[in-house]
Amino acid sequence: MYSDLRINKQRLWDSLMEMAKIGATEKGGCNRLAATALDGQARDLFVSWCRAAGCSITVDKMGNIFARREGKNPDLPAVATGSHLDTQPTGGKFDGVFGVLAGVEVLRTLHENNIETNAPFEFAVWTNEEGSRFSPAMQGSGVYVGRFDLEAELNKTDINGLVLRDELKKIGYLGDAEPGSRNIGAFFETHIEQGPILEDEDKEIGVVRLGQGIRWYNIVVTGRESHAGTTPMHLRADAMSAAALIVTEIETIALAYANGVGTVGFMDVYPNSRNTIPGTVKFSGDLRNPDPKVLEEMDARLKAFCANIEKSRGVTVEVDPFWYFAPVKFSASDNVKIAAEKLGYSHMDIYAGAGHDACYMADLVPSGMVFTPCKDGISHNEIESTTSEQCEAGCNVLLHAMLEASESMQ
Repeated sequence: MYSDLRINKQRLWDSLMEMAKIGATEKGGCNRLAATALDGQARDLFVSWCRAAGCSITVDKMGNIFARREGKNPDLPAVATGSHLDTQPTGGKFDGVFGVLAGVEVLRTLHENNIETNAPFEFAVWTNEEGSRFSPAMQGSGVYVGRFDLEAELNKTDINGLVLRDELKKIGYLGDAEPGSRNIGAFFETHIEQGPILEDEDKEIGVVRLGQGIRWYNIVVTGRESHAGTTPMHLRADAMSAAALIVTEIETIALAYANGVGTVGFMDVYPNSRNTIPGTVKFSGDLRNPDPKVLEEMDARLKAFCANIEKSRGVTVEVDPFWYFAPVKFSASDNVKIAAEKLGYSHMDIYAGAGHDACYMADLVPSGMVFTPCKDGISHNEIESTTSEQCEAGCNVLLHAMLEASESMQ
């Protein structure tokens, strides 16, 4: 029925460039932290564009925005799409924003062609996906699906002690709708890949089948401080040497499993003196895999290794597995694949290595993600780059995936 329908590539690109002016940085990126005045300006622009295309606007108590376009049957669950407008402090123009504005372009395409969809369509902006100003990441969608407590999250503070509730109110986006109250039947999110796979494989579309499972650890190795020159090697309890073995093991574990990744991104050494054997080393651990059973094996292997280090090195090792994000299966992926094939775009199955709002929405409804390439796989960086043609392809796939889902709603 809609086989010839396409989005307007130039209009989508112009919208992306207009949004990028809000919080623009000297190096060509964006600094638009959640619930700041700049975030408020970006939200205002989104709302104005949606209202101009005939949408009603609802804001929930977590500041999440929902623009609604009615369908033939307003009682049907809506087909929804969305992402986020907040950025990293030195973020790019496309991370999250592309997903929001791809939705706006879908809306405009339907509006100008006077197309009445079977089900209502909704277009979302989620609060604080990045987690840069307030913790954790994916905060708004996490509250929406019930992963996080509303009051606890609204009371979170930034490094200056400013409270999220107050900051949302200040920019006019502390709403009164209950999180989770939208009647949504399917959710899609379009996003730059934030990795190099699609570019390396020369594919236009990534059909996201799985979302990476994540296990985060705080690890503390405690040994004994001593003089670096006078303590024989066999009499040392060197926290740093023991920590270094654990760091190496995290990499070894990641390399041992398909699709595994492992990272240590933070380390604090005490007393951090050149001439003293370190007594305490605190560091982060990060293991990821899209297969829940594999991730469980990786977790067990790390813990067993740390227990052995305690015995062999004469140190204590505390492993705090403080956060677990379960692997996600995107059950609406077939809609994305059907759309890509219908439109003639080259595509491949892929998994999401980062967290996204769609990962949480998959808790509630069939969800799917559309990935598009980005130059050199670079993201969370001011030089983040993609092309208007790549954005066009992703948005066209989003449009037809949503239409496909809408037709199947009953």
